[in-house]
Amino acid sequence: MSQKIKVGIIGGAGYTGGELLRLLINHPHVEIAFVNSKSNAGNPLHQVHADLIGETNLQFSDDLSPLQDGSIDVLFLCVGHGDARKFLTEYTVTDKIKIIDLSQDFRLSAKSSIGNRQFIYGLPELNKSKIKTAQNIANPGCFATGIQLGLLPLAKAGLLNSVYTTGITGSTGAGQSLSATSHFSWRANNIQAYKTLTHQHLKEITQSLQQLQPSFSSPSTGEGQGEASDALSFIPWRGDFTRGIFISSLVDCDWKAEQLSELYNDFYHNHPFTVMSKGEIFLKQVVNTNKCIIQLEKIGTKLVVHSAIDNLTKGASGQAVQNMNLMFGVDERAGLKLKANYF
Repeated sequence: MSQKIKVGIIGGAGYTGGELLRLLINHPHVEIAFVNSKSNAGNPLHQVHADLIGETNLQFSDDLSPLQDGSIDVLFLCVGHGDARKFLTEYTVTDKIKIIDLSQDFRLSAKSSIGNRQFIYGLPELNKSKIKTAQNIANPGCFATGIQLGLLPLAKAGLLNSVYTTGITGSTGAGQSLSATSHFSWRANNIQAYKTLTHQHLKEITQSLQQLQPSFSSPSTGEGQGEASDALSFIPWRGDFTRGIFISSLVDCDWKAEQLSELYNDFYHNHPFTVMSKGEIFLKQVVNTNKCIIQLEKIGTKLVVHSAIDNLTKGASGQAVQNMNLMFGVDERAGLKLKANYF
């Protein structure tokens, strides 16, 4: 496209904001108009994101006038869960500006609107045609992305019954604010299961699987931080590394390995960032990329689906850029042709 996409970012000082900046400053079709951060207004971006020194002279701003004058084309909301809806309630954003929200505020269909804005769930491998014509996108969660990409072809074929899945994530998945379990002294040489069977991404995962297989059962009300599911049992883990998610999902399946391989290859043939591997996969293959790599292991009637993503790229900011590309009709891969740091 001849004209640059003018971008505004709210919440540019956090992990997802920083990752988004790294991708957009070299994007061939993007001009970053402003990066908002009240606490850092007037400071150069590299004062917070030190790896950007020498890459850009942009400064953080607290000027929100572009939201009303329409001088930007798309607004990224890189704010905490609950804060995106609060922001859009407090500030008026002209209807001509598209919005991509990286929080969980608009992911569920029952909560996908605010005012006259309706948000589309932004998983390209599921909703690509809707994303292309969308005005507003709810970017998926990181665990949700990795788990769904491993299971969507099975749902399309109506093969899902009970699913048992585990996944381990790096410390950046917890956000930039310090907590007892994000300090180096706690994370190093340590792992921990958390939010067992009640993770907040269960609802959006189930919603997407039901889109392809309506018979897949809904989450039932359970105690704890989220909601337990009758059909999807998920145990997440905190890992002693910074970036990436590795997931293993177990299902009962009578199909032969060759049939399953054909099913997955057919499902993802038009999705450049989801890649099937015949060999064993590992986390370093995806870190710093927008890829999801999937491996199938069939043992008797048991199928194990391994899937790996980077939680900050395909699990957050990279997928947000992918959605932006689709919304503005540019190459889906623009700004996202990234190679993993293998060594």
